Amino acid sequence: MTAPTHDTVKADEAEADAAADVAKKHVEGRSLGRIAWARLKRDKLALAGGVTVAVLILVAVFAPVLTALIGQDPNEYHQDLIDPLFGTPTGSFGGMSADHLLGVEPVNGRDVLARIIYGARVSLLVGFLSALVAVVLGTVLGILAGYFGGWLDALISRVMDMLLAFPQLLFIISLIAVVPNSMLGLEGTGVRLFVMVLVIGFFGWPYIGRIVRGQTLSLREREYVEAARSLGAGKRYILFKELLPNLIAPITVYTTLMIPTNILTEAALSFLGAGVKPPTASWGQMLNTAVRYYDQDPMFMLVPGIAIFVTVLAFNLFGDGVRDALDPKGTR
Repeated sequence: MTAPTHDTVKADEAEADAAADVAKKHVEGRSLGRIAWARLKRDKLALAGGVTVAVLILVAVFAPVLTALIGQDPNEYHQDLIDPLFGTPTGSFGGMSADHLLGVEPVNGRDVLARIIYGARVSLLVGFLSALVAVVLGTVLGILAGYFGGWLDALISRVMDMLLAFPQLLFIISLIAVVPNSMLGLEGTGVRLFVMVLVIGFFGWPYIGRIVRGQTLSLREREYVEAARSLGAGKRYILFKELLPNLIAPITVYTTLMIPTNILTEAALSFLGAGVKPPTASWGQMLNTAVRYYDQDPMFMLVPGIAIFVTVLAFNLFGDGVRDALDPKGTR
């Protein structure tokens, strides 16, 4: 019986190393983020919604650049394109042309595409900032109520119930009527945006606060919280190092679903005249003007209506996809 040659030993070692590498790849762990991303990539509707949201954000951020590229100012009047008798755009489809791709507004002739682009800034700004206010308040108060319980939980829960029963829309309309034109260094539209963000966010926090409170009630009894407590961890450590990281998933999901609701609220307020002041572009304000000229110029109502519909639908699709990716057990 002959001894194995040197080349044979090397080949066997190479095969063993390759098998070890394959086995290592098979047992390689993945983070929760990577697992969620892998699930999200399989949801084509959610990806389409996410891409649409990203495009809308870019449009809002680079609105001045985009309007400069199309050569239109959102506040520039084009009276020569308006019929002096009826106040509607001349030509077909709301005055669409090579210079005005989506036509012009009735009465004043401002470019619709430029105002749609700038209107995205107002809607997304109010949607994101009011959601941020609601998330911060809801997370802090919800986690405190769920962890400490007792009188603090009872107090915060009753405040939630009271705010949920309060007529938010009527309150904002009443508040706008008495708000001064200048406040805290802001003027006109800036004041109204500030008030809308604060009020919408303040009345929105109980929704996410109840979710955070319920999750905290469940998490505070988990083994890792008991282990941290038994090792002498303080309340602050448990709240911010043990509980809060495990609440990121539901907070993220609810935030993506809260933003479109806030966008609709801003559009409703602008439609009712309690939103931004003219000549600042707003989709709700454009719809308000379009109602009066629907019979003569239906295109002017369709364009901002479609913009609101696409924006809200994109956020909802993306939010549903994120929820399913982070919580597969709750997938419908």
